[in-house]
Order: sequence, then C-alpha cells, then structure tokens
Amino acid sequence: MAGHSHWAGIKHKKGANDAKRGKIFSKHAKAIIVAARLGGGDPDMNLRLKYAIDKAKADNMPKDNIERAVKKGTGELEGESYEQVLYEGYLAGGVAVLMDALTDNRNRTAPELRRILEKKGGNLGVGGAVAWMFEQKAMFYVSAEGSSEDDLLEVAAEVGAEDVTQVGEHFAIVADPKSFAQVREELQKQNVEPERSEITYIPKNTVEVTDVKVGRQILEALDDLDNSEDVQNIYANFEMSQELMGEIEG
Repeated sequence: MAGHSHWAGIKHKKGANDAKRGKIFSKHAKAIIVAARLGGGDPDMNLRLKYAIDKAKADNMPKDNIERAVKKGTGELEGESYEQVLYEGYLAGGVAVLMDALTDNRNRTAPELRRILEKKGGNLGVGGAVAWMFEQKAMFYVSAEGSSEDDLLEVAAEVGAEDVTQVGEHFAIVADPKSFAQVREELQKQNVEPERSEITYIPKNTVEVTDVKVGRQILEALDDLDNSEDVQNIYANFEMSQELMGEIEG
C-alpha cells in the first residue's frame, strides 16, 4: 500500500470561489481548447477533451463557456493558440516541483514562474532537473465514506489497476496512465463511480518538511503558482504534518 499522508505527492489545487472563479474558468477554457485542437470536438471520441470538460463541470463552469472553448479548439471560432509546457524547479527546502502550464508565450510564463519561486526561496530548473523524481499515474478518487479499502483492492485487481491509497477523505485507485480509459470503463462495469479521475504525477520519494519558515514559504509559493493563469496543475514531493500546517496557518 502507498502512504496515507494527504501531503505526500500533493497536487495543490484549491476549489472555485467567487474571487477566483474567472481565473479558474480561464484555465479550464485553455485545457478544453488544447484538447479539442489535438483530438477533435467530440468528447466521446476524445478522452482528453472529456477529461477537461469533466473538470470544468466540477468547478461549475457554465455550459456556454465550455461549448465556446470547444469551438475555439476546433477552429469554428477564432481563438488563441496554446502549447503545453512542463516546467521544473525547486521550492524552499529542496522540495521538487513540476508546473504543468498551457501558454501562448513562453517568454512571459518562464520569467513569471522563476520570479514566484525565487521570491519564496526556490528556483526554476532546466528540463529534466526534477521530472525523474516523479512518475505519471492514473488516479480514480472514490469517497472513503461508505467504501471499504479491502473491497476496493479487490476491484482494483479485477479492473487491472495497480494499487489503492488513501488521499484525504477519498480512496484513490491507482493505475497505469496508458490504461486510463480501460480502467475507467471497467470501474463502471463494477458499479464503482469515481467522484474524480485524472492523470497526475506521483513522487517516487518525498521530503518531510518540519520547519515552520520553510513550510510557510512552500505553501505561499504554491498559492502564488496556483494564481498564475498559465499554470494548470502543480505537483510537489513533500510531506507536512497537520500539526505543522496548523502552526503555519495559526
């Protein structure tokens, strides 16, 4: 079994709120545009697009916004051209971080991310600097309430998944990312409907953060990165106790 710490391999992502709603919708629109451009506008035939739309709907993005983003991706409407770039670097305390971005201008995005990291005790690295510390996995999140870990382990074995781990208030069924569509389909046949599914990066090893100052720098940097409209997802290889979290927030 994998570790049970919510902070191990954290994918730092806050939910939508009124203050951030426009920025979050902008991020979803970029993901939908790129997915539709690469694989067409039919989510039933384009798994990446379906995944992007599902995430947008989970944040209550209006249907009209979603449809407009799809049309921009397929060329039915004029739209921006984005490319996906995986930036690598370090947070305070030597914590490795991957920043998955969609950008129309690398000359804007890279300096912005460098500034954010350096301001909080980190630095932006070159390609390959930290990516080797992570591995891609497909994750299917099932509510822990009313779910048995042992039962889910049996289901995981049945559908060809690799593992089950606890992440906060959910159990995550872990699978090879190449098997994402197949495992998702098999879970439905087993009457298991994940609340959320994604392909993410999992750290091979984690750094335990015990210093309040370093922990505060890390969390502040993650917040600043999350506020960047270009950054879609953030992955970092640290663990932090709830006690330290409380001390930082208090």
